[in-house]
Amino acid sequence: QVQLVESGGGLVQTGGSLRLSCAASGRTLSNYNMGWFRQAPGKDREFVAAITRSGSSTYYADSVKGRFTISRDNAKNTVYLQMSMLKREDTAVYSCAADKSIPFMYVSVDAYDYWGQGTQVTVSS
Repeated sequence: QVQLVESGGGLVQTGGSLRLSCAASGRTLSNYNMGWFRQAPGKDREFVAAITRSGSSTYYADSVKGRFTISRDNAKNTVYLQMSMLKREDTAVYSCAADKSIPFMYVSVDAYDYWGQGTQVTVSS
């Protein structure tokens, strides 16, 4: 089993940046594809970004493409989400998730086996 803990959320002004971290324990993170999702109040959880086990491939939602970057450091058992040019509509609870299945259905919430509890990101004007 994998335990995931997110950090790095907070309050930031429009146009600002934040870097989220997702630290894993219990199993080696390199065994898992990883994803970031977010959920705003009253809305469904939505896909943000994903990265394959080795980090060789990354995927982004259209709404964040060009602004967010997902990366991982398997030696540190950590995945990151660098967020730039933040907008008010990016306000949400951001959660990381781990998936061990093949193929990697990265957009689907149901594809992921383990989830963190999330970290709040609030973007103010």
